[in-house]
Amino acid sequence: MIKTFRGILDDGEQEVIRLSTKKGKIGYRIVKFQCMQDGFGNSEMVVKIFKVTQTAITSSIDFSDGNLLAACMISGSSGAEAYPEDVTIIFDQKIFNQDIYITAAASSSADPTNYYIELEMETLSDNAAAVSTLRDIRLNPQVGA
Repeated sequence: MIKTFRGILDDGEQEVIRLSTKKGKIGYRIVKFQCMQDGFGNSEMVVKIFKVTQTAITSSIDFSDGNLLAACMISGSSGAEAYPEDVTIIFDQKIFNQDIYITAAASSSADPTNYYIELEMETLSDNAAAVSTLRDIRLNPQVGA
Protein backbone atom coordinates (compact mmCIF):
# COMPACT_ATOMS: atom_id res chain seq x y z
CA MET A 1 0.00 0.00 0.00
CA ILE A 2 1.22 3.50 -0.86
CA LYS A 3 0.62 6.59 1.33
CA THR A 4 1.14 10.03 -0.17
CA PHE A 5 1.99 13.34 1.43
CA ARG A 6 2.29 16.78 -0.10
CA GLY A 7 2.81 20.31 1.05
CA ILE A 8 4.64 23.56 0.51
CA LEU A 9 7.62 24.88 2.45
CA ASP A 10 9.24 28.28 2.62
CA ASP A 11 12.88 29.01 3.44
CA GLY A 12 13.78 27.85 6.95
CA GLU A 13 10.60 25.84 7.55
CA GLN A 14 10.28 22.31 8.92
CA GLU A 15 7.23 20.04 8.89
CA VAL A 16 6.64 16.72 10.60
CA ILE A 17 4.85 13.77 9.02
CA ARG A 18 3.40 11.63 11.79
CA LEU A 19 4.06 7.95 11.07
CA SER A 20 4.97 6.39 14.42
CA THR A 21 2.65 3.91 16.09
CA LYS A 22 2.66 2.48 19.63
CA LYS A 23 4.19 -0.84 18.61
CA GLY A 24 6.13 0.39 15.54
CA LYS A 25 4.85 -2.53 13.46
CA ILE A 26 4.28 -0.44 10.31
CA GLY A 27 7.40 0.28 8.27
CA TYR A 28 7.78 2.80 5.47
CA ARG A 29 10.11 3.18 2.52
CA ILE A 30 10.33 6.21 0.20
CA VAL A 31 9.38 5.23 -3.35
CA LYS A 32 8.93 8.72 -4.81
CA PHE A 33 10.06 12.20 -3.77
CA GLN A 34 9.49 15.24 -5.96
CA CYS A 35 9.88 19.01 -5.58
CA MET A 36 8.44 21.84 -7.65
CA GLN A 37 8.52 25.62 -7.47
CA ASP A 38 5.22 27.26 -6.58
CA GLY A 39 5.19 29.23 -9.83
CA PHE A 40 7.33 31.06 -12.36
CA GLY A 41 9.65 32.82 -9.99
CA ASN A 42 13.16 32.46 -8.69
CA SER A 43 14.04 29.45 -6.61
CA GLU A 44 17.20 27.90 -5.23
CA MET A 45 15.92 25.54 -2.56
CA VAL A 46 17.10 22.37 -0.86
CA VAL A 47 14.35 20.16 0.57
CA LYS A 48 15.46 17.29 2.82
CA ILE A 49 13.75 14.47 4.69
CA PHE A 50 15.18 13.38 8.05
CA LYS A 51 14.42 10.72 10.65
CA VAL A 52 14.75 13.28 13.46
CA THR A 53 13.77 16.90 13.99
CA GLN A 54 16.40 19.43 12.88
CA THR A 55 17.55 22.22 15.17
CA ALA A 56 19.29 24.02 12.30
CA ILE A 57 17.77 24.19 8.81
CA THR A 58 20.56 24.43 6.22
CA SER A 59 20.95 24.11 2.46
CA SER A 60 24.03 21.89 2.74
CA ILE A 61 23.63 18.18 2.00
CA ASP A 62 25.70 15.58 3.89
CA PHE A 63 25.05 11.99 2.83
CA SER A 64 27.17 10.71 5.72
CA ASP A 65 24.37 11.86 8.10
CA GLY A 66 22.59 8.64 9.15
CA ASN A 67 19.37 10.57 9.78
CA LEU A 68 19.11 11.93 6.21
CA LEU A 69 16.60 9.94 4.15
CA ALA A 70 16.25 12.11 1.04
CA ALA A 71 17.39 15.36 -0.57
CA CYS A 72 16.02 17.46 -3.40
CA MET A 73 17.89 20.43 -4.85
CA ILE A 74 15.85 22.70 -7.11
CA SER A 75 16.91 25.82 -8.96
CA GLY A 76 15.03 27.90 -11.45
CA SER A 77 14.59 31.46 -12.58
CA SER A 78 11.83 33.60 -14.00
CA GLY A 79 14.21 34.12 -16.94
CA ALA A 80 14.01 30.42 -17.88
CA GLU A 81 15.62 30.91 -21.28
CA ALA A 82 18.88 31.90 -19.53
CA TYR A 83 18.48 29.86 -16.33
CA PRO A 84 16.41 26.73 -16.97
CA GLU A 85 14.88 24.76 -14.12
CA ASP A 86 17.11 22.07 -12.67
CA VAL A 87 16.09 19.43 -10.13
CA THR A 88 18.23 16.74 -8.49
CA ILE A 89 16.60 14.17 -6.20
CA ILE A 90 18.21 11.34 -4.25
CA PHE A 91 16.52 9.14 -1.65
CA ASP A 92 17.43 6.16 0.47
CA GLN A 93 15.63 2.80 0.39
CA LYS A 94 15.87 2.31 4.17
CA ILE A 95 12.81 1.19 6.10
CA PHE A 96 11.76 3.41 9.00
CA ASN A 97 8.86 3.28 11.45
CA GLN A 98 9.04 6.68 13.15
CA ASP A 99 7.94 10.22 12.24
CA ILE A 100 9.88 11.99 9.49
CA TYR A 101 10.81 15.66 9.21
CA ILE A 102 10.93 17.73 6.03
CA THR A 103 13.03 20.88 5.85
CA ALA A 104 13.53 23.59 3.25
CA ALA A 105 16.46 25.99 3.00
CA ALA A 106 17.37 28.48 0.30
CA SER A 107 20.88 29.41 -0.73
CA SER A 108 19.60 32.86 -1.70
CA SER A 109 16.12 34.29 -2.15
CA ALA A 110 13.62 31.66 -3.15
CA ASP A 111 9.91 31.23 -3.66
CA PRO A 112 8.19 28.50 -1.63
CA THR A 113 8.69 24.97 -2.91
CA ASN A 114 6.11 22.18 -3.13
CA TYR A 115 6.98 18.61 -2.19
CA TYR A 116 5.31 15.28 -2.93
CA ILE A 117 6.26 12.02 -1.21
CA GLU A 118 5.08 8.47 -1.77
CA LEU A 119 5.78 5.98 1.01
CA GLU A 120 5.34 2.25 0.63
CA MET A 121 3.90 0.68 3.79
CA GLU A 122 4.76 -2.79 5.03
CA THR A 123 4.04 -4.75 8.17
CA LEU A 124 7.14 -5.42 10.26
CA SER A 125 7.78 -8.47 12.41
CA ASP A 126 8.33 -7.89 16.14
CA ASN A 127 12.11 -8.23 15.65
CA ALA A 128 12.23 -5.89 12.63
CA ALA A 129 10.13 -3.28 14.46
CA ALA A 130 12.42 -3.44 17.51
CA VAL A 131 15.58 -3.16 15.39
CA SER A 132 14.21 -0.21 13.40
CA THR A 133 13.08 1.64 16.52
CA LEU A 134 16.34 1.04 18.39
CA ARG A 135 18.42 2.10 15.37
CA ASP A 136 16.47 5.36 15.13
CA ILE A 137 16.81 6.01 18.87
CA ARG A 138 20.57 5.41 18.68
CA LEU A 139 20.91 7.86 15.75
CA ASN A 140 18.82 10.51 17.50
CA PRO A 141 20.97 12.49 19.95
CA GLN A 142 17.84 14.26 21.28
CA VAL A 143 16.31 11.12 22.79
CA GLY A 144 16.90 10.97 26.51
CA ALA A 145 18.23 14.53 26.62
